[in-house]
Amino acid sequence: MVDGRRRYGNGQLLPAGPLRELPERGSQCDFRVINGGEAGFGEWPMRLLADRAVPVRGGRPRPLDSFAGHRVHAVAGIGNPDRFFTMLRGLGIAVVPHAFADHHRYRAADFEFGSPLPVLMTEKDAVKCAEFATDAFHSVPVQAELPEGFWVSLLDRLQALDQNRGHESD
Repeated sequence: MVDGRRRYGNGQLLPAGPLRELPERGSQCDFRVINGGEAGFGEWPMRLLADRAVPVRGGRPRPLDSFAGHRVHAVAGIGNPDRFFTMLRGLGIAVVPHAFADHHRYRAADFEFGSPLPVLMTEKDAVKCAEFATDAFHSVPVQAELPEGFWVSLLDRLQALDQNRGHESD
């Protein structure tokens, strides 16, 4: 998985840079999936789609576009918080961004924003906030969309691996 906009950043591993593995590792992978941005030759494009907001304390989800034209506090403690904020803005939501470090351990005090707006956050962050969430807290689940050809290629690769495994036991 490669960030399609930042690509390899400064080429450094965490915490000095954005990478979890060195770029050379990609040559050993069967598939290179590009999250956002433009996919190049031998790469598969992936988009993250979001269409609903789920109350963290439980209840009926509501369409994400129902927040369009309204201000919200957007919270993201992920590797690239701006991707989440940009997605929400693309839906016409007026975002007041609150970026936290990746894997941040949230406390209720982190949400003392000074204005009683709805709070939209990633699912990853919502799990960490369940014990102190209010009715204003909503998680935004995303779904990965990949081209049909990716799934065909993946199934073909898995079948080939399964056949090779069967021959090894002969």
